[in-house]
Amino acid sequence: MSENESTDQRVADFERLRPRLFGIAYRMLGTVEDAEDVVQESYLRWHDAGAGSARNAEAWLVSVTTRLAIDRLRRAEIERAAYVGSWLPEPVATPSPLPLPDRSAELASDLSMAFLVLLERLAPEERAAFLLREVFGADYAEIARVLERSEAACRQIVHRARERVRDEKRRATTPPPDARERLVERFVTALAAEDEAGLLALFADDVVWVSDGGGKAPSIRNVVSGAERVARLAVGYERKGRGLVRHEIALINGEPAVLTLVAGRTLFTTSFAVEGGRISAVYRVLNPDKLRRVGPPPYLDDASALRSPEGGSP
Repeated sequence: MSENESTDQRVADFERLRPRLFGIAYRMLGTVEDAEDVVQESYLRWHDAGAGSARNAEAWLVSVTTRLAIDRLRRAEIERAAYVGSWLPEPVATPSPLPLPDRSAELASDLSMAFLVLLERLAPEERAAFLLREVFGADYAEIARVLERSEAACRQIVHRARERVRDEKRRATTPPPDARERLVERFVTALAAEDEAGLLALFADDVVWVSDGGGKAPSIRNVVSGAERVARLAVGYERKGRGLVRHEIALINGEPAVLTLVAGRTLFTTSFAVEGGRISAVYRVLNPDKLRRVGPPPYLDDASALRSPEGGSP
């Protein structure tokens, strides 16, 4: 094989694996830009490694991408400690007309905002081992190669991660898509009617409300818990935006969610965790830097007047 043919084959191998690599990196990091950076760095290392790395392209690239994501996540933990208010993963419209590298089944499952929030409980290596095993079906020998640990150690890491995440994920059951969409429709109807009683009927008693404004959009900086407080908060926010906002149901991170618009521009997204047929968590992303993958650029001019009814500040 000529050098050009070898290079073409390596590029083809990488492009074939790009969705899988992006799927790993996005679930690890929770932001599209960071995931794309990690995948691009993986490509550069793949290119520089030469023909010797091509014997098992998938194993090589998965290992490098995962290690890069672990390193990036360790740095991100320091940045997120200084983040203003709550940090939530970046929402992504699915399917999306944008030319994102996520057009395969690699990004179609275990993508929900609720699942990504649960992953935040895990340390970087735990997160990597758990995802490789539980989402991507890697065997322990492969995980051991990626993490440069023994298989026994990797089994322990995955076991601990399962204990911290899996039970909670089962508890926050995902209803069938049509039932979930009806639940979101009822939420939007009650919200538009400023119907606190209607919202209370949808919420679990211990529902939580988490907002991510990142210091760049008005939001509640602390987690709000309890059905009555969350219903009051949702209605209060709706009143602040009366005549300005409209809500659309959209597929975000693989599940029905709410896209809220001002003058046709994205203001925020609202995603949900569901338990026993009721909403157990509301995740609202207002940080404009995180809204680029759910619609046009966010429009904050008119929305700057919106303030949290419970006194939250940007």
